[in-house]
Amino acid sequence: MTPKTYDCAAGCPVEATLDLIDGKWKGVILYHLCDGTMRFNQLRKALAGITQRMLTKQLRELEECGLIVRKVYAQVPPKVEYTLSAEGDSLRPVITALATWGQARLARVNADNAAVSAAAAERDAAEGADPYALHAA
Repeated sequence: MTPKTYDCAAGCPVEATLDLIDGKWKGVILYHLCDGTMRFNQLRKALAGITQRMLTKQLRELEECGLIVRKVYAQVPPKVEYTLSAEGDSLRPVITALATWGQARLARVNADNAAVSAAAAERDAAEGADPYALHAA
């Protein structure tokens, strides 16, 4: 992997950080590894929807940039464990902040959706519509 260079204009540190954890899965992998060492299949089960190929690719990239450590045990069947490196562990506050913000965001979105649904139900009731009837397209 060729190291990327940055023109350190405003926002450069953010760009450099996001380059390390970009994509759908890397941040989530790091989030799960914040809880401790995990084996490949544990990660795969924790990440619903990820393919084996994609998980392997993401783990390799995280290992290449020094955010995780891969430990292989010489046994049959093979045992491989993944853990945060010291550099990866330094991202713990960032990952925790993302998780906290995400939880608050989901709560706001769910509250907004509930309010919209309640308003629609009130409107339908006021108009005398059957909320369970299928609407014609």
